Amino acid sequence: MKTEPRVVRIPGGPSPESFQAFFEALDAPAAMCDPNLRLVAVNEAFRRFCADHHVSVDDVARALTGASAPSDGGSCDVELLSDLAGVVLTLSRRGDVVAVRARNEPELARNRLVVAERALLEQARTESVLLDLGRSVAESGGEEELVAAVARGVKELFPGRSFCIRITDARTGGLTSLYAEGRLKEGAHEPLALLQRAVDKTNLSQAALPAGRVAVLSEVPLLFEGSTHGVSAPLVASGQLFGAVNMEYPEGFDADVQHDERVLLQLANQVAVAVKNAKLIDELTFVRKYLEDLLEKANALILVASRDKQVVVFNQAISALTGFRKEDVLGKDLFWLVPESEHLRLTQVIASAMRGESVNSFETRLLARDGGEVRVSFATSSMLTQHGEVEGVIAIGQDITVVKELEKRIIHAEKLASIGQLAASVVHEINNPMTAVATYADALLQRSRTTPGANPADQEKLKKILESSHRILRFTRDLVSYARPAQDKPEKVQLNAVVDMAVGFCEHVVAQARVSVHREYSELPPLSAVRANLVQVFVNLITNACHAMQPGGAVYLTTGKDGQDAVVTVRDTGTGIDPKHLQKIFEPFFTTKPEGKGTGLGLSICQGIVENHGGRLTVESCVGAGTTFTVRLPLAVG
Repeated sequence: MKTEPRVVRIPGGPSPESFQAFFEALDAPAAMCDPNLRLVAVNEAFRRFCADHHVSVDDVARALTGASAPSDGGSCDVELLSDLAGVVLTLSRRGDVVAVRARNEPELARNRLVVAERALLEQARTESVLLDLGRSVAESGGEEELVAAVARGVKELFPGRSFCIRITDARTGGLTSLYAEGRLKEGAHEPLALLQRAVDKTNLSQAALPAGRVAVLSEVPLLFEGSTHGVSAPLVASGQLFGAVNMEYPEGFDADVQHDERVLLQLANQVAVAVKNAKLIDELTFVRKYLEDLLEKANALILVASRDKQVVVFNQAISALTGFRKEDVLGKDLFWLVPESEHLRLTQVIASAMRGESVNSFETRLLARDGGEVRVSFATSSMLTQHGEVEGVIAIGQDITVVKELEKRIIHAEKLASIGQLAASVVHEINNPMTAVATYADALLQRSRTTPGANPADQEKLKKILESSHRILRFTRDLVSYARPAQDKPEKVQLNAVVDMAVGFCEHVVAQARVSVHREYSELPPLSAVRANLVQVFVNLITNACHAMQPGGAVYLTTGKDGQDAVVTVRDTGTGIDPKHLQKIFEPFFTTKPEGKGTGLGLSICQGIVENHGGRLTVESCVGAGTTFTVRLPLAVG
């Protein structure tokens, strides 16, 4: 309300006209108020003063309503701020009249300017620190680095204060990181206490907070020893709680608490987003590593090729199968792994995958590091980008080398079974006439011996006919016995006789190889064994020895006793076995013979037979100096 100037009559004083003239003539800015400090009169100098300081008379009137009038006869100063400088109103009271005189206060103006400048500098410093903090947390590689960056920012923004940074899991509320500057009270960092008004400001749902881990209170308890008061700010992003920052003041510390709380909330908002991003990155990194480990260590062959047919995944299983290291294969063309004869079929499968079509069973061959090949079966599918475009093909499969070999062996076994049945019938047809030949030869020999003047040369011929006939009969009898399925029930056998029987079966192999057989037997007690199975062991060992030698070589068969074991050695003078193959010699389907010359099952079967008898089969070999197989079998007790 604007008040026009008027003169208040004072009893015993000058006339109103004189007072009015005096009041208007004053060069000093002056005004008068009633006891309630309502402005009732101002002179022109006061109006000019207000205009010079960019305030109006009404502004002065409003400023005076918030002040208190001095007592009668007293005076006081009321500070009035303008845009340019500090203004002071001196109030002097005499009875019901309060005189007002306005004046400049240069020192006050300077002080205010200094305060304003300091505030601006502090604001600039705060913004600079927050900006640097934003860069640091954005560049941090993990939660640990992020917490360290936040700690540096808090120390720079709030020197001399104690503070605690706690990062929690948004789902469980469990503490994942803790950093403190100051002496924490024992157990004070848990549970996480949040200020009610701060929770309300961040629109954090209290119902979603983990029970027992987070408490919402009207006052946050102090965390540090020797603190008198403090402020805190929750770390909230996207409606989730990621922790809190607490800052506390030691006794006697002078600070603008409201300003600190405002800045701390700014910092907390910035940090909360960074923590959320860091946790998302950690989760993505974990998931990615988990999937990589899953592919790498899966019990299946996993191969992934890019659209350019470059290998990008080559897991441990396929590496172990082929012998190639991952480093040898990654980045190379997929066709590098496949024999040239398989390239056309592989091209068709890749073309199907690039069209988004799957292939459930694709059998092919892969090259191995040792120059060989392995058989595999793959199921392929397309790898798609987020836009649905095909970016590669993934093949998951299994090793079918053993399966294919087993199929071959089964077919071969069926053939042998058929041959065995045929051989049994042939043996029967041979035995009948050979029995007649042996009988008649024996009869003629006996007659020749009793006939005077018989020709001795004829007797020798008859003897040879008789011996050959018995030899054929013995061989056919043993052959039928060997071909007959072995009974699991062991019997007492003489080991020397078993070895001799094996030599008899191998006569044709020995003759074909043009090698000699030398026997050196020791007297041995009987042992408990399945005769036919042991014969099979020594047939296999003698046959292998013959195949390993050039014409003129020799096989040495030795039997003996070592403690409670019978020991048989089969030694040849052949080429020996390469050390790199020696460790695999008893593995199924492993053979050093040319394709079609060996099944790779003989030694594996022999080892199984010997171990089933409680014994042990070992090998020693030196390239160029021959090979020795040793069979140790426990002797029968009693």
